[in-house]
Amino acid sequence: MATLRQFEYLVTVVDTGSFTRAAALLHVSQPALSNQVRALERAVGGRLLERLPRSVRLTPMGRAMLPYARAALADAERARGAARRAVGLEGGEIVVAVVYSLTLGALPPVLRVWHGEHPGVRVRLLEFPHADALRAAMAGGRADLAIGPVPADWEGPVRELGTEEFVVVLPADDDTSGSAPVSDGPDRVRLADLADREWVQYAPGNGLAEVVDAACAEAGFRPRTSVRTEQTAAAPLLAAAGLGPALVPANLLPERFAGRLLRPEPPVRRVLAAYTRPAPDPLATAFIDTLATHVRV
Repeated sequence: MATLRQFEYLVTVVDTGSFTRAAALLHVSQPALSNQVRALERAVGGRLLERLPRSVRLTPMGRAMLPYARAALADAERARGAARRAVGLEGGEIVVAVVYSLTLGALPPVLRVWHGEHPGVRVRLLEFPHADALRAAMAGGRADLAIGPVPADWEGPVRELGTEEFVVVLPADDDTSGSAPVSDGPDRVRLADLADREWVQYAPGNGLAEVVDAACAEAGFRPRTSVRTEQTAAAPLLAAAGLGPALVPANLLPERFAGRLLRPEPPVRRVLAAYTRPAPDPLATAFIDTLATHVRV
């Protein structure tokens, strides 16, 4: 029979892409980890992972099992928290799924307020590069609530939080004086006027890459790329260093950011929301109330 520990080992191998990295993260030896994965494969009657020279890949059977393994681990963690809360051992834990950019920008002030109001409740963040992965985590039972772009056709409560504005980042000394004037002011720029530039772009799989591509397509061009970054926070730094324009959420940037910030014309925006599965528990509802009151997008 499969065990929770075996599920944990399988999920960690998949998430890290390596038996070696998974063993280090779990603080077990690699042979012990491999033995447990093989035992799980024997229990289910087939191969779950294909071992490649430098990585691993899920087999069809592995892809079918993975969501259930994740959900089992999440349910076990929630059960543990509920049991400990029942005897007063701790304030509990809330698991929040969120897209990368919001962890960097809009969420920290909310977490500060939440910690002050609920010091006994731990917050565990599950961070994702794309809204599709965020939605899948919620549907799979891995989190108590999710924060990101408004999900389509979601069967559960959805609370809109506001509209996120994007800005164009350039070096502080960048000269856009050759661009056609924009009637709303000098702090604006037409994306079409930057069509001949090479852009700082996000890595494939990051939802912000799709935002950039869609905004540029609406402006009538496909952006050429100077560099792609896996790290959302690196994009504005690379743009300020002169690698090309970057389109970034305004809330991601610190107050004294060294680059030049321009508002794109037409504006680039996306609506953000918090959502849960049907019948959320009181802790998730309280967190969303705090979020709606204090978030600044």
